[in-house]
Amino acid sequence: MTAATGSSSPAGTDERLLRTSPLRKLLGRPELGSVVGALAVFLFFAIVADSFLRATSFGTVMYAASTIGIMAAPVALLMIGGEFDLSAGVMVTSSALVSSMFSYQMTANVWVGVLVSLLVTLAIGAFNGFMLTRTKLPSFIITLGTFLMLTGLNLGFTKLISKSVSTKTIGNMEGFPSARKLFASYWTVGGVELKVTLLWWAGLVAVATWILLRTRFGNWIFAVGGGADAARAVGVPVIRTKIGLYLGVAFAAWVSGQHLLFSYDVVQSGEGVGNELIYIIAAVIGGCLITGGYGSAIGSAVGAFIFGMTSKGIVYAEWNPDWFKFFLGAMLLLATLLNAWVRKRAEATK
Repeated sequence: MTAATGSSSPAGTDERLLRTSPLRKLLGRPELGSVVGALAVFLFFAIVADSFLRATSFGTVMYAASTIGIMAAPVALLMIGGEFDLSAGVMVTSSALVSSMFSYQMTANVWVGVLVSLLVTLAIGAFNGFMLTRTKLPSFIITLGTFLMLTGLNLGFTKLISKSVSTKTIGNMEGFPSARKLFASYWTVGGVELKVTLLWWAGLVAVATWILLRTRFGNWIFAVGGGADAARAVGVPVIRTKIGLYLGVAFAAWVSGQHLLFSYDVVQSGEGVGNELIYIIAAVIGGCLITGGYGSAIGSAVGAFIFGMTSKGIVYAEWNPDWFKFFLGAMLLLATLLNAWVRKRAEATK
């Protein structure tokens, strides 16, 4: 019997069962480029900023990274699914405002405001997903509209109810200490102050990674991002998947909003504008493609860590903070180019 020409595997062997070399597996990871970038940023600021390597600086960097990473993880899943959410930044503020104003005006336990805020924030996420799937308009347009509406509502309702651009203090209300413990507490380890947002961040990244790699819903996310029509043709519930992704972003916005409220007791109605771009940048630096169908939640965590190192590294280096946006833009371009190169190498080794 003659072996088939051009075959690199024994006859009758399923190519899916062939061993994959560690190098090939490494090159196929979406977050490879971001890990290389994180090492480069770390070494750079370790050299130019003497205080960057101090233990106390580490706590500050990790806190800055966690506040971005909490949102970057679900945003990464949404981008893998082929969509955007430009309302994510102001949704965080909306969540905090609803919780604060409802608790204050209704003179209720703050936990009532927290739960009402969860329902309202999830409703905003469901609205984004429903409008996207019903109108067939691009997510850029849908969520840009939501962004503008929430920006106006945040300011308008706050002025109407509180007579100012910020909410009233709720620090003396029942339930505030326990809510702060859940959303804004911290502990000290070896002289380093670590915030509870690190636990929320790690938990959300772990759950998002499990969803992507171990569940049917994760397969649906990749399928929808690769092509909604093709996914629908093979039985993937496209509408349910996309609405679920927007609900994930809304849940993370609720967590971030409660942290904002219980960290400072009051909320400024104009906060959050522009943060949606930072979440997207963290996901892209972490290996997510703008076109969808490729990326990882772990990569978004690395992207958020790069953001934390850069934002605080510039301060420790005693540079003008105006340079931060320049470095962020440069990292976005370099990471995108590196991720494209890594993906081409991975495809070439298959």
